[in-house]
Amino acid sequence: MISVQNHLLPLSGNKYLALIFIGLCMSACSPKVQTIKKATPSEEKKEEVIKPSKKFSEATISLLLPFNLNDFKTRPKNKAEVEKHAMAIDFYQGFKLAIDSVASAGLNFKINVFDSQDDDRQLEVLIKNDKLKGSNLVVGPVFPDGLKYITNYSQQNQVPVVSPLAASQPSEFGNPNLISIVNNIGLHAAKIGDYITKKYVPAQTVVVLVSSKSPDDEVLGSPLRDYFLNKNERKLPFQEYASVFTMETRISKGKKYVVMLSSADQKFVTATIHKLIRMKAAGFDIDLFGHPDWVKQSYTIENLQDLNTVITSSYKVNYNSPAVISFIKKYRKAFDFEPGEYAYKGFDIGFYFAKQLSAYGENYLKHLSSEKYKGLHNTFTFQQDDKFGYINTSLMLLKYKGFALNIIE
Repeated sequence: MISVQNHLLPLSGNKYLALIFIGLCMSACSPKVQTIKKATPSEEKKEEVIKPSKKFSEATISLLLPFNLNDFKTRPKNKAEVEKHAMAIDFYQGFKLAIDSVASAGLNFKINVFDSQDDDRQLEVLIKNDKLKGSNLVVGPVFPDGLKYITNYSQQNQVPVVSPLAASQPSEFGNPNLISIVNNIGLHAAKIGDYITKKYVPAQTVVVLVSSKSPDDEVLGSPLRDYFLNKNERKLPFQEYASVFTMETRISKGKKYVVMLSSADQKFVTATIHKLIRMKAAGFDIDLFGHPDWVKQSYTIENLQDLNTVITSSYKVNYNSPAVISFIKKYRKAFDFEPGEYAYKGFDIGFYFAKQLSAYGENYLKHLSSEKYKGLHNTFTFQQDDKFGYINTSLMLLKYKGFALNIIE
């Protein structure tokens, strides 16, 4: 049996050294200020960049990340103590490489790096001491509570704030200056619904939602249910069950059953997949659509392939891509260890927004909705909402085939 799972690269001793370096260079309340200037011709990067805008002689970006230096230990006892700092470091280092790349086109950047400590009190100190004053863009905080706290500051000062990692609904913040990178779960449900609606013939298909109705299952289950009850223009037949064991007693052969499993609980999902495989072996025609969190979980890939399983995802790294290979080489050279998931996220966010600042100066927000971006890890297609800001609507559909996850849309 072959299992597919998320492959996490181990932390090296060099990442531990990076923690010490950041701990020595940056206090919990004071910024690490870095001005990145135009590169010399020999330092210019190969990436295509837009010519700089004359509206900025220097663009200021404030980066709020939970380094948690107040809780930093010079001699961590275990890997877990190191890893709780690693996300912020990976993101920062990827972000820095991106700014270096865009700076080679001629625009100077002032990067203010702050330790948010994942604490609203720390954000209050930064705001009261005018540490964010003059920012053309704020990236972070990364968690929803921090984003809620900074909303008033963002609105009062008309400062755009990038939500880099939170998958929350933009309506939770009510900030027209918020730029949401991670797709909310409603977009995932709509992507699945639209694909099923286009692909399957109503007369031959039954769409089935399997949700235990637990709060966790309902995060995806509720928008999927809403889609097929209220937005099902092709009138695909729709059924719902709490489990596939109940479903088995009420279905018949001769129909294509498109099963949407809204759970990310591994025990429940594993049992459900095994049951669906037995049902398929008994002659039932079944396709499976799963939860986006499955990309980080481990299930038997033969079973997923047999069920033609499809999941949504907002990101995927193609390690055969020349751009990705180039990034990995540069990251290794700069930091002496492998880039993690958050390094790719940091690079894509840094590169995209630095290019916008470079091209359009103070008017860069007006161009977000028309400037699409296909990065190393993410794709950005922003739609503007007058109440909730700029929402990234780009999503991928991934299918298990050939013992790998492949992009199908």
